[in-house]
Amino acid sequence: MRARWLVVAALIGVLLAVSATKYRPDRALRVATAVVAHNTCAKAFVSGQDPATAYAEVNEREGVRAIRPMLRYKFDAVGKTIEVSLLGLFSSRALYREGFGCILLHADAEPYLPKADIAALKASGPASLLAEIAGPAVVEPADPRLKAALDHAFEEPLAPPLRRTKAVVVIHDGRVVAERYATGVSTETPLLGYSLTKSVVNALIGILTQKGLTSPSLPAPIAEWRGATDPRREIEVEHLLRMTTGLALDETNSGLDPSSQMVYLHDDMAAFAAKAPPIAAPGTRWAYSSPSTQLLARIINQLTGGPEQTLKFAWRELFNPLGMRNVTLEFDATGTMQGSSYMYASARDWARFGLLYLQDGVVGGQRMLPEDWVEFSARATLDTDYGAGFWTNRSEHQYAKGRARLGIPRDAFFASGDLGQRIVVLPTQHLVIVRLGDAVDPTGDIRGLGRLVGEVIAATVTPEAAGPK
Repeated sequence: MRARWLVVAALIGVLLAVSATKYRPDRALRVATAVVAHNTCAKAFVSGQDPATAYAEVNEREGVRAIRPMLRYKFDAVGKTIEVSLLGLFSSRALYREGFGCILLHADAEPYLPKADIAALKASGPASLLAEIAGPAVVEPADPRLKAALDHAFEEPLAPPLRRTKAVVVIHDGRVVAERYATGVSTETPLLGYSLTKSVVNALIGILTQKGLTSPSLPAPIAEWRGATDPRREIEVEHLLRMTTGLALDETNSGLDPSSQMVYLHDDMAAFAAKAPPIAAPGTRWAYSSPSTQLLARIINQLTGGPEQTLKFAWRELFNPLGMRNVTLEFDATGTMQGSSYMYASARDWARFGLLYLQDGVVGGQRMLPEDWVEFSARATLDTDYGAGFWTNRSEHQYAKGRARLGIPRDAFFASGDLGQRIVVLPTQHLVIVRLGDAVDPTGDIRGLGRLVGEVIAATVTPEAAGPK
Protein backbone atom coordinates (compact mmCIF):
# COMPACT_ATOMS: atom_id res chain seq x y z
CA MET A 1 0.00 0.00 0.00
CA ARG A 2 2.85 2.38 0.89
CA ALA A 3 4.47 1.71 -2.46
CA ARG A 4 1.20 2.52 -4.18
CA TRP A 5 0.96 5.93 -2.55
CA LEU A 6 4.60 6.64 -3.34
CA VAL A 7 3.79 6.04 -6.99
CA VAL A 8 0.79 8.33 -6.71
CA ALA A 9 2.89 11.01 -5.05
CA ALA A 10 5.49 10.70 -7.79
CA LEU A 11 2.77 11.04 -10.42
CA ILE A 12 1.46 14.20 -8.78
CA GLY A 13 5.01 15.51 -8.67
CA VAL A 14 5.39 14.98 -12.38
CA LEU A 15 2.10 16.73 -13.04
CA LEU A 16 3.20 19.68 -10.96
CA ALA A 17 6.53 19.79 -12.76
CA VAL A 18 4.82 20.16 -16.13
CA SER A 19 2.02 22.41 -14.89
CA ALA A 20 3.52 25.43 -16.63
CA THR A 21 3.27 23.76 -20.01
CA LYS A 22 0.57 24.28 -22.59
CA TYR A 23 -1.71 21.54 -21.28
CA ARG A 24 -1.76 22.56 -17.61
CA PRO A 25 -2.77 19.21 -16.06
CA ASP A 26 -2.92 20.98 -12.69
CA ARG A 27 -5.96 22.87 -13.98
CA ALA A 28 -7.61 19.64 -15.09
CA LEU A 29 -7.10 18.17 -11.61
CA ARG A 30 -8.54 21.29 -10.03
CA VAL A 31 -11.53 21.04 -12.38
CA ALA A 32 -12.04 17.47 -11.14
CA THR A 33 -12.06 18.44 -7.46
CA ALA A 34 -14.32 21.41 -8.28
CA VAL A 35 -16.83 19.19 -10.07
CA VAL A 36 -17.00 16.85 -7.09
CA ALA A 37 -17.24 19.69 -4.56
CA HIS A 38 -19.90 21.64 -6.42
CA ASN A 39 -22.09 18.72 -7.40
CA THR A 40 -21.90 17.11 -3.97
CA CYS A 41 -22.93 20.47 -2.52
CA ALA A 42 -25.83 20.62 -4.97
CA LYS A 43 -27.12 17.15 -4.16
CA ALA A 44 -26.73 17.59 -0.41
CA PHE A 45 -27.99 21.11 0.17
CA VAL A 46 -30.32 21.82 -2.77
CA SER A 47 -31.81 18.37 -3.33
CA GLY A 48 -31.57 17.28 0.32
CA GLN A 49 -29.64 14.09 -0.35
CA ASP A 50 -27.45 12.40 2.26
CA PRO A 51 -23.96 13.97 1.80
CA ALA A 52 -22.08 10.65 1.84
CA THR A 53 -24.44 9.20 -0.77
CA ALA A 54 -24.19 12.35 -2.86
CA TYR A 55 -20.39 12.27 -2.72
CA ALA A 56 -20.30 8.59 -3.72
CA GLU A 57 -22.62 9.19 -6.68
CA VAL A 58 -20.66 12.18 -7.97
CA ASN A 59 -17.47 10.11 -7.85
CA GLU A 60 -18.99 7.55 -10.22
CA ARG A 61 -18.94 9.94 -13.16
CA GLU A 62 -16.53 9.47 -16.05
CA GLY A 63 -13.26 11.32 -15.54
CA VAL A 64 -13.50 11.19 -11.74
CA ARG A 65 -13.50 7.42 -11.19
CA ALA A 66 -9.81 7.16 -12.04
CA ILE A 67 -8.76 9.48 -9.21
CA ARG A 68 -11.50 8.50 -6.76
CA PRO A 69 -9.16 6.62 -4.34
CA MET A 70 -7.07 9.78 -3.97
CA LEU A 71 -9.94 12.19 -3.30
CA ARG A 72 -10.66 13.50 0.19
CA TYR A 73 -13.68 15.52 1.24
CA LYS A 74 -14.88 17.52 4.22
CA PHE A 75 -18.55 18.22 4.84
CA ASP A 76 -19.47 21.18 7.03
CA ALA A 77 -23.19 21.06 7.83
CA VAL A 78 -23.05 24.30 9.83
CA GLY A 79 -21.02 26.37 7.39
CA LYS A 80 -22.77 24.62 4.48
CA THR A 81 -19.58 23.89 2.58
CA ILE A 82 -18.03 20.91 0.85
CA GLU A 83 -14.26 20.82 0.38
CA VAL A 84 -12.59 18.27 -1.90
CA SER A 85 -8.89 17.72 -2.57
CA LEU A 86 -6.56 15.27 -4.24
CA LEU A 87 -4.50 13.98 -1.30
CA GLY A 88 -4.59 17.50 0.13
CA LEU A 89 -3.71 19.19 -3.18
CA PHE A 90 -5.79 21.04 -5.77
CA SER A 91 -8.43 21.76 -3.16
CA SER A 92 -11.86 23.11 -4.19
CA ARG A 93 -14.53 24.41 -1.83
CA ALA A 94 -18.22 24.90 -2.61
CA LEU A 95 -20.58 27.00 -0.51
CA TYR A 96 -24.36 26.66 -0.38
CA ARG A 97 -26.35 29.90 -0.36
CA GLU A 98 -30.02 29.62 0.53
CA GLY A 99 -32.15 30.20 -2.53
CA PHE A 100 -29.18 30.45 -4.90
CA GLY A 101 -27.62 27.00 -4.93
CA CYS A 102 -23.89 26.38 -4.63
CA ILE A 103 -20.90 28.43 -5.67
CA LEU A 104 -17.21 27.57 -5.87
CA LEU A 105 -14.99 29.80 -3.72
CA HIS A 106 -11.92 30.66 -5.77
CA ALA A 107 -10.48 33.46 -3.64
CA ASP A 108 -10.86 35.22 -0.30
CA ALA A 109 -13.22 37.81 -1.83
CA GLU A 110 -16.90 37.31 -1.03
CA PRO A 111 -18.78 36.30 -4.21
CA TYR A 112 -21.73 38.40 -5.32
CA LEU A 113 -25.02 37.33 -3.78
CA PRO A 114 -28.23 38.54 -5.46
CA LYS A 115 -30.38 40.44 -3.01
CA ALA A 116 -33.71 39.25 -4.36
CA ASP A 117 -36.16 37.49 -2.02
CA ILE A 118 -37.07 34.26 -3.81
CA ALA A 119 -40.18 33.67 -1.68
CA ALA A 120 -41.39 37.16 -2.52
CA LEU A 121 -40.76 36.59 -6.23
CA LYS A 122 -42.84 33.42 -6.12
CA ALA A 123 -45.64 35.23 -4.29
CA SER A 124 -45.57 38.31 -6.51
CA GLY A 125 -47.04 36.48 -9.49
CA PRO A 126 -48.36 36.56 -12.06
CA ALA A 127 -50.61 33.59 -11.43
CA SER A 128 -49.92 30.47 -13.43
CA LEU A 129 -51.25 30.57 -16.98
CA LEU A 130 -50.71 26.83 -17.29
CA ALA A 131 -53.55 24.58 -16.23
CA GLU A 132 -52.66 22.34 -13.28
CA ILE A 133 -50.94 19.20 -14.49
CA ALA A 134 -51.58 17.01 -11.41
CA GLY A 135 -52.76 16.96 -7.81
CA PRO A 136 -50.39 16.73 -4.83
CA ALA A 137 -50.14 12.93 -4.82
CA VAL A 138 -47.80 10.97 -7.07
CA VAL A 139 -49.72 9.91 -10.18
CA GLU A 140 -49.70 6.15 -10.50
CA PRO A 141 -50.16 4.92 -14.07
CA ALA A 142 -53.60 3.45 -14.79
CA ASP A 143 -52.39 1.56 -17.84
CA PRO A 144 -50.21 -1.49 -17.05
CA ARG A 145 -48.13 -0.69 -20.12
CA LEU A 146 -47.21 2.67 -18.60
CA LYS A 147 -46.32 0.96 -15.35
CA ALA A 148 -44.05 -1.41 -17.26
CA ALA A 149 -42.40 1.58 -18.99
CA LEU A 150 -41.61 3.11 -15.59
CA ASP A 151 -40.37 -0.25 -14.30
CA HIS A 152 -37.94 -0.43 -17.20
CA ALA A 153 -36.79 3.17 -16.70
CA PHE A 154 -35.85 2.47 -13.08
CA GLU A 155 -34.47 -1.06 -13.36
CA GLU A 156 -30.69 -1.47 -13.20
CA PRO A 157 -28.58 -3.57 -15.57
CA LEU A 158 -26.77 -6.60 -14.25
CA ALA A 159 -23.43 -4.80 -14.61
CA PRO A 160 -22.34 -1.14 -14.66
CA PRO A 161 -22.80 1.48 -15.92
CA LEU A 162 -25.85 1.98 -13.74
CA ARG A 163 -28.94 3.88 -14.77
CA ARG A 164 -29.66 5.52 -11.37
CA THR A 165 -32.94 7.10 -12.43
CA LYS A 166 -34.22 9.69 -9.94
CA ALA A 167 -37.51 10.74 -11.54
CA VAL A 168 -39.73 10.15 -14.56
CA VAL A 169 -42.78 12.25 -15.40
CA VAL A 170 -45.06 11.61 -18.37
CA ILE A 171 -47.51 14.30 -19.50
CA HIS A 172 -50.14 13.47 -22.12
CA ASP A 173 -52.66 16.05 -23.33
CA GLY A 174 -51.55 18.46 -20.61
CA ARG A 175 -51.90 16.12 -17.60
CA VAL A 176 -49.50 13.84 -15.77
CA VAL A 177 -50.49 10.28 -16.60
CA ALA A 178 -47.56 8.54 -14.92
CA GLU A 179 -44.65 9.44 -12.67
CA ARG A 180 -42.20 7.75 -10.36
CA TYR A 181 -39.45 8.88 -8.01
CA ALA A 182 -36.43 7.28 -6.41
CA THR A 183 -36.19 6.97 -2.65
CA GLY A 184 -35.68 10.39 -1.10
CA VAL A 185 -37.07 12.26 -4.13
CA SER A 186 -40.56 13.76 -4.16
CA THR A 187 -42.75 15.73 -6.55
CA GLU A 188 -41.20 18.90 -5.10
CA THR A 189 -37.52 17.93 -4.89
CA PRO A 190 -35.39 20.28 -7.00
CA LEU A 191 -33.00 18.24 -9.14
CA LEU A 192 -29.98 19.53 -11.02
CA GLY A 193 -30.67 19.87 -14.74
CA TYR A 194 -27.09 20.49 -15.91
CA SER A 195 -27.46 21.55 -19.56
CA LEU A 196 -31.24 21.55 -19.41
CA THR A 197 -30.40 25.06 -18.21
CA LYS A 198 -29.31 25.95 -21.75
CA SER A 199 -32.88 25.39 -22.93
CA VAL A 200 -34.11 27.75 -20.19
CA VAL A 201 -31.69 30.38 -21.52
CA ASN A 202 -33.23 29.76 -24.96
CA ALA A 203 -36.66 30.52 -23.47
CA LEU A 204 -35.49 33.72 -21.77
CA ILE A 205 -33.92 34.95 -25.02
CA GLY A 206 -37.17 34.01 -26.78
CA ILE A 207 -39.24 36.02 -24.30
CA LEU A 208 -36.90 39.00 -24.72
CA THR A 209 -37.30 38.64 -28.49
CA GLN A 210 -41.09 38.54 -28.15
CA LYS A 211 -40.86 41.80 -26.21
CA GLY A 212 -38.71 43.41 -28.91
CA LEU A 213 -35.62 43.70 -26.72
CA THR A 214 -33.37 41.48 -28.82
CA SER A 215 -33.45 39.20 -31.88
CA PRO A 216 -31.42 36.23 -33.11
CA SER A 217 -30.34 38.26 -36.14
CA LEU A 218 -28.80 41.09 -34.08
CA PRO A 219 -25.05 41.30 -33.44
CA ALA A 220 -24.26 39.86 -30.01
CA PRO A 221 -23.82 42.84 -27.67
CA ILE A 222 -20.46 41.75 -26.27
CA ALA A 223 -18.32 44.82 -25.48
CA GLU A 224 -15.05 42.93 -25.98
CA TRP A 225 -15.97 42.30 -29.63
CA ARG A 226 -16.89 45.82 -30.68
CA GLY A 227 -13.49 46.83 -32.09
CA ALA A 228 -13.72 48.08 -35.67
CA THR A 229 -11.37 45.38 -36.95
CA ASP A 230 -12.42 42.59 -34.59
CA PRO A 231 -13.89 39.73 -36.67
CA ARG A 232 -15.98 38.70 -33.66
CA ARG A 233 -18.22 41.72 -34.16
CA GLU A 234 -19.94 39.62 -36.86
CA ILE A 235 -21.15 37.09 -34.31
CA GLU A 236 -24.94 37.25 -33.91
CA VAL A 237 -27.23 36.15 -31.10
CA GLU A 238 -28.29 33.20 -33.27
CA HIS A 239 -24.68 32.02 -33.53
CA LEU A 240 -24.54 31.86 -29.74
CA LEU A 241 -27.87 29.99 -29.60
CA ARG A 242 -26.70 27.50 -32.24
CA MET A 243 -23.08 27.28 -31.00
CA THR A 244 -21.69 28.36 -34.35
CA THR A 245 -19.66 31.36 -33.19
CA GLY A 246 -16.44 30.01 -34.68
CA LEU A 247 -14.62 30.77 -31.42
CA ALA A 248 -12.09 28.48 -29.75
CA LEU A 249 -14.56 27.35 -27.10
CA ASP A 250 -15.07 23.67 -27.93
CA GLU A 251 -16.27 21.49 -25.05
CA THR A 252 -14.66 18.10 -24.42
CA ASN A 253 -15.19 17.66 -20.65
CA SER A 254 -11.51 16.73 -20.35
CA GLY A 255 -10.75 19.37 -17.73
CA LEU A 256 -8.27 20.82 -20.19
CA ASP A 257 -10.91 22.38 -22.44
CA PRO A 258 -11.96 26.03 -22.07
CA SER A 259 -15.56 25.09 -21.31
CA SER A 260 -14.67 22.99 -18.25
CA GLN A 261 -12.25 25.64 -17.01
CA MET A 262 -14.80 28.43 -17.49
CA VAL A 263 -17.42 26.71 -15.34
CA TYR A 264 -15.15 25.48 -12.56
CA LEU A 265 -12.12 27.78 -12.38
CA HIS A 266 -13.34 31.31 -13.14
CA ASP A 267 -15.39 33.81 -11.17
CA ASP A 268 -16.50 35.83 -14.22
CA MET A 269 -17.42 33.06 -16.62
CA ALA A 270 -18.69 35.25 -19.46
CA ALA A 271 -15.58 37.46 -19.37
CA PHE A 272 -13.44 34.35 -19.76
CA ALA A 273 -15.56 33.19 -22.71
CA ALA A 274 -15.48 36.61 -24.37
CA LYS A 275 -11.68 36.46 -24.65
CA ALA A 276 -11.71 33.41 -26.93
CA PRO A 277 -10.12 33.94 -30.35
CA PRO A 278 -11.89 33.07 -33.62
CA ILE A 279 -10.93 29.89 -35.47
CA ALA A 280 -13.68 29.96 -38.13
CA ALA A 281 -16.16 32.40 -39.63
CA PRO A 282 -19.43 32.71 -37.67
CA GLY A 283 -22.10 30.30 -38.85
CA THR A 284 -19.72 27.94 -40.65
CA ARG A 285 -18.61 25.58 -37.88
CA TRP A 286 -20.53 23.91 -35.05
CA ALA A 287 -19.04 22.75 -31.75
CA TYR A 288 -20.86 22.09 -28.50
CA SER A 289 -19.96 24.94 -26.18
CA SER A 290 -21.23 25.92 -22.73
CA PRO A 291 -19.39 29.27 -22.98
CA SER A 292 -21.65 30.25 -25.89
CA THR A 293 -24.68 29.90 -23.61
CA GLN A 294 -22.93 31.71 -20.77
CA LEU A 295 -22.45 34.69 -23.07
CA LEU A 296 -26.21 34.62 -23.68
CA ALA A 297 -26.69 34.67 -19.90
CA ARG A 298 -24.61 37.85 -19.77
CA ILE A 299 -26.76 39.36 -22.52
CA ILE A 300 -29.89 38.55 -20.48
CA ASN A 301 -28.25 40.25 -17.50
CA GLN A 302 -27.55 43.35 -19.58
CA LEU A 303 -31.02 43.54 -21.12
CA THR A 304 -32.87 43.06 -17.84
CA GLY A 305 -30.67 45.36 -15.75
CA GLY A 306 -28.53 43.10 -13.53
CA PRO A 307 -28.76 40.01 -11.30
CA GLU A 308 -31.79 41.02 -9.23
CA GLN A 309 -33.65 42.15 -12.32
CA THR A 310 -32.73 38.91 -14.10
CA LEU A 311 -34.27 36.94 -11.26
CA LYS A 312 -37.40 39.09 -11.27
CA PHE A 313 -37.66 38.74 -15.03
CA ALA A 314 -37.26 34.94 -14.93
CA TRP A 315 -39.91 34.51 -12.24
CA ARG A 316 -42.34 37.06 -13.69
CA GLU A 317 -42.06 36.02 -17.33
CA LEU A 318 -41.28 32.28 -17.19
CA PHE A 319 -41.45 30.41 -13.90
CA ASN A 320 -44.64 31.88 -12.42
CA PRO A 321 -46.63 31.77 -15.69
CA LEU A 322 -45.73 28.07 -16.01
CA GLY A 323 -46.48 27.31 -12.35
CA MET A 324 -42.84 26.31 -11.72
CA ARG A 325 -42.52 26.58 -7.93
CA ASN A 326 -39.43 24.51 -7.05
CA VAL A 327 -36.71 26.29 -8.98
CA THR A 328 -33.20 27.41 -8.01
CA LEU A 329 -31.01 29.46 -10.35
CA GLU A 330 -27.31 29.76 -9.65
CA PHE A 331 -25.24 32.87 -10.34
CA ASP A 332 -21.50 33.12 -10.80
CA ALA A 333 -19.33 35.13 -8.42
CA THR A 334 -19.87 38.34 -10.41
CA GLY A 335 -23.67 38.10 -10.51
CA THR A 336 -24.29 36.59 -13.94
CA MET A 337 -26.77 33.71 -14.13
CA GLN A 338 -24.97 30.40 -14.52
CA GLY A 339 -26.82 29.70 -17.74
CA SER A 340 -24.78 26.84 -19.09
CA SER A 341 -25.26 24.22 -16.42
CA TYR A 342 -26.78 25.04 -13.06
CA MET A 343 -30.51 25.37 -12.69
CA TYR A 344 -32.48 23.05 -10.41
CA ALA A 345 -36.18 22.24 -10.64
CA SER A 346 -38.53 19.47 -9.65
CA ALA A 347 -39.31 16.87 -12.29
CA ARG A 348 -42.83 18.27 -12.59
CA ASP A 349 -41.43 21.77 -13.07
CA TRP A 350 -39.09 20.56 -15.81
CA ALA A 351 -42.17 18.94 -17.41
CA ARG A 352 -44.09 22.23 -17.17
CA PHE A 353 -41.20 23.86 -18.99
CA GLY A 354 -41.48 21.22 -21.72
CA LEU A 355 -45.17 22.05 -22.13
CA LEU A 356 -44.24 25.60 -23.15
CA TYR A 357 -42.53 24.13 -26.22
CA LEU A 358 -45.12 21.43 -26.83
CA GLN A 359 -47.73 24.20 -27.00
CA ASP A 360 -45.68 26.26 -29.49
CA GLY A 361 -44.85 28.94 -26.95
CA VAL A 362 -48.49 29.68 -26.04
CA VAL A 363 -49.76 29.14 -22.49
CA GLY A 364 -53.27 29.92 -21.28
CA GLY A 365 -54.01 31.72 -24.52
CA GLN A 366 -50.99 34.01 -24.07
CA ARG A 367 -48.02 33.89 -26.44
CA MET A 368 -44.81 33.78 -24.40
CA LEU A 369 -42.41 32.92 -27.22
CA PRO A 370 -42.36 34.37 -30.76
CA GLU A 371 -44.58 32.65 -33.27
CA ASP A 372 -41.78 30.75 -35.01
CA TRP A 373 -39.54 30.29 -31.97
CA VAL A 374 -40.22 26.61 -31.32
CA GLU A 375 -39.65 25.70 -34.96
CA PHE A 376 -36.48 27.81 -34.93
CA SER A 377 -35.25 26.04 -31.77
CA ALA A 378 -35.95 22.55 -33.13
CA ARG A 379 -34.51 23.18 -36.60
CA ALA A 380 -31.15 21.45 -37.11
CA THR A 381 -27.99 23.56 -37.25
CA LEU A 382 -25.73 22.99 -40.25
CA ASP A 383 -25.35 19.20 -40.66
CA THR A 384 -25.74 18.40 -36.93
CA ASP A 385 -28.54 17.10 -34.71
CA TYR A 386 -28.44 20.25 -32.58
CA GLY A 387 -30.95 23.06 -32.97
CA ALA A 388 -30.84 26.23 -30.88
CA GLY A 389 -30.71 25.27 -27.22
CA PHE A 390 -32.28 21.86 -27.95
CA TRP A 391 -31.20 18.62 -29.59
CA THR A 392 -33.41 17.54 -32.45
CA ASN A 393 -34.53 14.53 -34.45
CA ARG A 394 -35.52 16.86 -37.30
CA SER A 395 -32.18 16.16 -38.92
CA GLU A 396 -30.50 13.75 -41.29
CA HIS A 397 -27.61 13.34 -38.90
CA GLN A 398 -26.77 9.74 -37.97
CA TYR A 399 -27.54 10.37 -34.29
CA ALA A 400 -31.01 11.68 -35.07
CA LYS A 401 -31.72 8.67 -37.26
CA GLY A 402 -30.33 6.37 -34.58
CA ARG A 403 -32.66 7.84 -31.96
CA ALA A 404 -35.58 7.37 -34.32
CA ARG A 405 -34.68 3.69 -34.61
CA LEU A 406 -34.69 3.49 -30.80
CA GLY A 407 -38.28 4.75 -30.71
CA ILE A 408 -38.01 8.55 -30.55
CA PRO A 409 -40.05 10.00 -33.44
CA ARG A 410 -38.50 12.09 -36.18
CA ASP A 411 -40.33 15.30 -35.23
CA ALA A 412 -39.25 15.08 -31.57
CA PHE A 413 -36.76 17.44 -29.96
CA PHE A 414 -35.38 17.53 -26.46
CA ALA A 415 -33.46 19.41 -23.81
CA SER A 416 -30.51 17.37 -22.62
CA GLY A 417 -28.13 17.56 -19.68
CA ASP A 418 -25.18 15.62 -18.35
CA LEU A 419 -25.83 12.15 -16.86
CA GLY A 420 -29.05 11.68 -18.83
CA GLN A 421 -31.24 14.63 -17.83
CA ARG A 422 -33.87 14.86 -20.57
CA ILE A 423 -37.06 16.74 -21.44
CA VAL A 424 -38.46 15.12 -24.57
CA VAL A 425 -41.06 17.10 -26.52
CA LEU A 426 -43.24 14.97 -28.82
CA PRO A 427 -45.58 17.32 -30.73
CA THR A 428 -47.46 14.75 -32.83
CA GLN A 429 -48.13 12.56 -29.80
CA HIS A 430 -49.01 15.48 -27.44
CA LEU A 431 -46.45 14.14 -24.97
CA VAL A 432 -43.74 15.54 -22.73
CA ILE A 433 -41.49 12.98 -21.06
CA VAL A 434 -38.98 13.95 -18.37
CA ARG A 435 -36.23 11.64 -17.18
CA LEU A 436 -33.78 12.77 -14.48
CA GLY A 437 -30.98 10.79 -12.88
CA ASP A 438 -27.29 9.97 -12.74
CA ALA A 439 -26.60 7.64 -15.66
CA VAL A 440 -22.82 7.40 -15.97
CA ASP A 441 -23.11 5.73 -19.36
CA PRO A 442 -21.34 8.19 -21.73
CA THR A 443 -24.53 8.44 -23.79
CA GLY A 444 -26.65 9.31 -20.76
CA ASP A 445 -28.47 6.00 -21.28
CA ILE A 446 -29.89 7.02 -24.65
CA ARG A 447 -31.04 3.45 -25.26
CA GLY A 448 -33.01 3.51 -22.03
CA LEU A 449 -34.54 6.82 -23.06
CA GLY A 450 -35.49 5.42 -26.46
CA ARG A 451 -37.18 2.46 -24.81
CA LEU A 452 -39.04 4.73 -22.37
CA VAL A 453 -40.30 7.01 -25.15
CA GLY A 454 -41.32 4.11 -27.39
CA GLU A 455 -43.18 2.31 -24.61
CA VAL A 456 -44.95 5.50 -23.49
CA ILE A 457 -46.09 6.21 -27.03
CA ALA A 458 -47.37 2.64 -27.40
CA ALA A 459 -49.34 3.02 -24.16
CA THR A 460 -50.84 6.47 -24.79
CA VAL A 461 -51.16 7.06 -28.51
CA THR A 462 -53.26 5.23 -31.09
CA PRO A 463 -51.24 3.77 -33.99
CA GLU A 464 -52.73 6.17 -36.53
CA ALA A 465 -51.70 9.14 -34.35
CA ALA A 466 -48.24 7.86 -33.49
CA GLY A 467 -46.64 10.14 -36.06
CA PRO A 468 -43.50 9.90 -38.22
CA LYS A 469 -40.77 7.45 -37.35
